[in-house]
Amino acid sequence: MEQIGLHNPANGVEVIGLSGASSVRYNLIETELYEAALQNKEAELTIDGALRAVTGQHTGRSPKDKFVVRDGKTDSQIWWDNNKPLSPEHFELLRKDMFAHAAGKNLYVQDLIGGADAENALPTRVVTEFAWHALFIRNLLIRPDRSTLAAFLPKLTIVNLPSFKADPARHGCRSETVIACDLTNGLVLIGGTSYAGENKKSVFTVLNYLLPENGVMPMHCSANVGPDGDAAVFFGLSGTGKTTLSADPNRTLIGDDEHGWGENGIFNFEGGCYAKAIKLSAEAEPEIYAATRRFGTVLENVVLDENRVPNFDDNSLTENTRSAYPLHFIPNASKTGLAPHPKTIIMLTADAFGVMPPIAKLTPEQAMYHFLSGYTAKVAGTEKGVKEPEATFSTCFGAPFMPRHPTEYGNLLRDLIDRHGVDCWLVNTGWTGGAYGTGRRMPIKETRALLTSALNGSLKSAEFRTDANFGFAVPVAVPGVDTSILDPRSTWTDGISYDQQAAKLVAMFISNFAKFEDHVDSKVRDAAPGMLIAAE
Repeated sequence: MEQIGLHNPANGVEVIGLSGASSVRYNLIETELYEAALQNKEAELTIDGALRAVTGQHTGRSPKDKFVVRDGKTDSQIWWDNNKPLSPEHFELLRKDMFAHAAGKNLYVQDLIGGADAENALPTRVVTEFAWHALFIRNLLIRPDRSTLAAFLPKLTIVNLPSFKADPARHGCRSETVIACDLTNGLVLIGGTSYAGENKKSVFTVLNYLLPENGVMPMHCSANVGPDGDAAVFFGLSGTGKTTLSADPNRTLIGDDEHGWGENGIFNFEGGCYAKAIKLSAEAEPEIYAATRRFGTVLENVVLDENRVPNFDDNSLTENTRSAYPLHFIPNASKTGLAPHPKTIIMLTADAFGVMPPIAKLTPEQAMYHFLSGYTAKVAGTEKGVKEPEATFSTCFGAPFMPRHPTEYGNLLRDLIDRHGVDCWLVNTGWTGGAYGTGRRMPIKETRALLTSALNGSLKSAEFRTDANFGFAVPVAVPGVDTSILDPRSTWTDGISYDQQAAKLVAMFISNFAKFEDHVDSKVRDAAPGMLIAAE
């Protein structure tokens, strides 16, 4: 097995039993990975020099094919209602078969870091079958100084072989696609899917397992910080606007998707961005658009025309088109990935019912309630089989990545909010003037204006009303914002239909939260929506 490139000679891939590959190419830089991806015909160049890859049948995550090894350590620590168990015996069979499948292949290894806070960093090795996957994860995680690679010791190893097809009868999984996480031994096996996002979300899952034991809150969120050190966190599922809204030219971007909150403040888990590219334009999102036109960026499932020009409006492959690039491609991005304790928390939701206002002030108890609820709409293409937005509750705004029980994360968040006096807001980037199919998407200009007012503190002095359905405080008027949009009922042509939709959504919230009621105190239970004031 030929081993090429800078790495720790005492810690090659053979230490995990991977020994039959034709070659293993460690820590290749961008130009070398471009050459390999093009030579292997894995990808092609855009007119601007980005690398475009197509992932085939899997254009999003496959959460139903994700498993956690259930062993003596994880048995009592994992939230098994949300995580599918895999026996150690099945995992070992899977490992042996995948490693045998790697025989004769050229593999690509990147030694990287998950977590900008040195005290909580996770050294991660990613072994890939595709050179473009290696470039993708090199963009997304933190790249250590090359002088440290000769002594690199991974605590987590991910082996990703898209051409391997699992056998459900033999390996204890559901289909030919598998994402199997051995949290005790720090090994993740991915097979049967070319969707690159599985790599980064595997790192996130492991950090979500490890960090709470150290009192660190892992968060599915973006984050930025103002010139006065006023950091803000944006919770939300894919497609709710985390990347778009945190890319503010007047604030420094910490990161767009995954962060931790610990004793020293917040820190990015990643070193790059994984932005949705559908309908991307230079006018609406200039920084993200500019990043798609740079050498080193990976475009995933973006359609190219005959001149290799990306067509970001073309969803013929998927709605979930993506752009993966290093964080320094954003002009005002943080160089450290670190920021002070946040002053503001934004919980983003894409309300497909068209019921929620564009912004609402939350009490600490309401913040806990809505964090555990994690209401939004799954956006088309984010997961396999989702063709259009549909209402969903994803606890902690990231249930697919949460190995532990949600109340562990919820209690951590509540304590941090109380300790640091954080202001919390719920922001709806979904629909107004009607439900999905009738109404329209919330105008991003209005959302940005409301966010600016929340982040600079001026919104706290506005006049508020109590929402009739959810009980939270909604501003009556905000300078520069269309007043009518602040009252969602008034944007509907039929107020009775609005009331019916609101009652339906309130009932969904209450039904969903039933599973948490025994795990929270009475103040959080009392923060539930409940038609507090009759609609006029």
